[in-house]
Amino acid sequence: MDFREDREAFRQLPPEGQDLLLRLASLFLGGEEAVTLDLLPLLQAVAREGRVEEEMYLTTFLLEEAKHVEFFARFLAEVGGQKGNLARYHGPHYRRIFQEILPESMERLWQDGSPEAQVEAALTYNVVVEGVLAETGYQGFYRLAERLEAAGQAMPGTLAGIRNVQRDESRHIAYGLYLISRHLGEHPGLWGRVEGRLALLPEAMGVVGELFAAYPEGAPLGLSPEEFFAYASGQFQARMRLLEKARAVGTAALEDL
Repeated sequence: MDFREDREAFRQLPPEGQDLLLRLASLFLGGEEAVTLDLLPLLQAVAREGRVEEEMYLTTFLLEEAKHVEFFARFLAEVGGQKGNLARYHGPHYRRIFQEILPESMERLWQDGSPEAQVEAALTYNVVVEGVLAETGYQGFYRLAERLEAAGQAMPGTLAGIRNVQRDESRHIAYGLYLISRHLGEHPGLWGRVEGRLALLPEAMGVVGELFAAYPEGAPLGLSPEEFFAYASGQFQARMRLLEKARAVGTAALEDL
């Protein structure tokens, strides 16, 4: 992936625009590292049930998440000139999700592979982390790309990489929704577990808020916080509507995707 044009465009940005791109990429890098580290328990839980086809599919996720880590690390190093620890960009809501809630829900599967534990893990990983936070982050990159292209400062390598990452993540989200729908179809009483994970939405919205709170004078490059709050909320609501349908019909709820 060639970042030469991207590097020149980055250097022409004002400092606050550079900071926003570094901040957004650092959130992705930390998140991709977290899911790469935390994915194995889900794979094992599915394998213990003898679901070979699902196990094979999940093994591809490990490679893809690792490649996402590599992509964002390369962007930060080759475009942004950053090779050190960027944890300064990670706020309390972000740390709560990626350092506490996500690893706790996934690591629980080592000892407890029950449908309840699998549903809670998939809701955290696939619905909230990938389906809300990551999807909202992609929207941020696309909006930035539009503004940069309008100013004659295209970042084609970065945009191509983001599209590839999003394509991978769409498969991950689809599998998570399938897993949850399968369990809901078999155990409709698990809906209470789904509702319990609604408590994660304020944490996810808090991550979006932390991103924009760093710019009290207004978001760089004309981004609108209201747009991204609405987008994140819309992503969550769309997944919840599908899962509500799955309460009654199980995986058939996914047929229209």
